Amino acid sequence: MSTELTLIVLLAALLNAGWNALIKISGDRIATMAVVTLLGSGASLLVLPFIEMPAPASWPDLAAAILLHTAYHFILAAAYDHGDLGQVYPIARGSAPLLVTLGAAAFAGEVIGGLPLLGVLFLSVGVLALAFDRQTGLERNPRAILLALGTGACIPSYTLVDGLGARQAGSVMGFAVCLTIGDGLLTFLIALLWKASAIRKVMRTSLRPAVLAGGMQVGAYWIIIWALAQAPLGMVSALRETSVLFAALISTFVLKEGFGAWRFVSAGLVTCGIMLTRHRP
Repeated sequence: MSTELTLIVLLAALLNAGWNALIKISGDRIATMAVVTLLGSGASLLVLPFIEMPAPASWPDLAAAILLHTAYHFILAAAYDHGDLGQVYPIARGSAPLLVTLGAAAFAGEVIGGLPLLGVLFLSVGVLALAFDRQTGLERNPRAILLALGTGACIPSYTLVDGLGARQAGSVMGFAVCLTIGDGLLTFLIALLWKASAIRKVMRTSLRPAVLAGGMQVGAYWIIIWALAQAPLGMVSALRETSVLFAALISTFVLKEGFGAWRFVSAGLVTCGIMLTRHRP
């Protein structure tokens, strides 16, 4: 991966951690997620007239991606109802790089070298280390951990579908825009069935942070889908998960959730993983 592409993916990682933090500090997180994704789809609708539509060959992947992203939104919001940002977010992202790397090898024929693969392993182990924190891990907070792992199961699935679909679409931006329109509208409509009053409250009292989160969310998705079409899926996924470092900083210094020993171990392993994934043969 080039330096320019690496920096762009790191920007997406920062945006991803930022909108997750805004969801975490909201009142009703499912209602907030619904409003955030709706606003993101609104931003996508504004640019729709200026982009080329994705090719029909990518439509099955587009439909699958919309469903997977929608499931991810609801499971993630539920996880934040039970656990801290500094706990849920890293675990949710932890299994993705390794699973995406394996899936890319199986379905896209992409095999990365030894040191980058070791970097992916470091990243995965680093973020999953938080599941075993004695103070906040699986024994003390099983529901949050299990929901975070459920979120983590969605991430490699939609990452593979996003990457393969974007490569078939002809227009990467067209695929990204249609995806964010579809999952935003679907998430909102499902949430509206039982969260209508909570959604109205979010729109009355928290619209400004929701607009900010919606912009960050859609920006992060656009960047990542573009990057997945340019570079190996596993390496992009691994580098994106450096967002756990940004989430750890937000968790510690903004949300005051604390930063125990396991979080230092996790941050160190993730940092080593970043350096190894940047290795060029």
